[in-house]
Amino acid sequence: MTKILIVGCGAIGSELGRVLSAQGYEVAGLKRKPPTSALDGIRYVAADISSAADLAVLDTDFTHAFFIVSPTGRTEQSYRAVYETGLNNLLDKLPKTQWLMVSSTSVYGQTQGEWVDEGSPAEPMNITSRLISQAEQRLMAANSANIVVRFSGIYGSGREYLIRQALQIPAIQQTPPYFTNRIHQQDCVGVLAFLLERSIAGAVLDQCYIASDDDPAPSWEVMAWLSAQLSCPPPAIKDSTDTGMNKRCCNARLKALGYRFEYSDYKKGYSALINARA
Repeated sequence: MTKILIVGCGAIGSELGRVLSAQGYEVAGLKRKPPTSALDGIRYVAADISSAADLAVLDTDFTHAFFIVSPTGRTEQSYRAVYETGLNNLLDKLPKTQWLMVSSTSVYGQTQGEWVDEGSPAEPMNITSRLISQAEQRLMAANSANIVVRFSGIYGSGREYLIRQALQIPAIQQTPPYFTNRIHQQDCVGVLAFLLERSIAGAVLDQCYIASDDDPAPSWEVMAWLSAQLSCPPPAIKDSTDTGMNKRCCNARLKALGYRFEYSDYKKGYSALINARA
């Protein structure tokens, strides 16, 4: 039986575990403070990945593992604990396991609204994104079968920041356009389960995939649409010539492999969220 480890069982990791367990896989979830009993078919292991001693209790016969971590804070120290020390401990513990790492499109530092794909330079401007990028390189170098998945901005149930922002009538940059990229959390789970299935089926996979929906859109456009759907005043115009990090993420590689998004654009995803609030 294919034996799966999920490191980091937050909203995405726990839902992925439930999906994979329902498909017949044996699933273990590693979490600092797990539930006291198995939920949705997931067998939990309590461990802090930054402690090699904690990982002594972990089995070593997992065929596949997902690295879906969340640092405890936005500090450099917190990121080093998981993306440096923690990842190194896991790769040492499970060198023969195929790893799928959840990364972020924040590794791209482009500022002019350029299109980026998996071959674009990943030269992030801040230390936390640089640590994620370094972790990507370490994981891919450890095993040619290992895969990095770069998610763009995740939204969904419990991740409704833009809806709350729209209700507050924010000031948003209109020109030049500041492009935003996103993926619904249900598609996050879908992408990871899909890549696992393709790997097990023997498909030839690349080591890196961008996972973002079909519609990179200017922040102004998204917020104006949300305001109309929520029947609240439109955003105010914020004058700015400094766009900061600004890019459009291309998902062509993932779609060429055969993945189809459940929520292919922000209108489909946020319409579902708004309807659920009614």
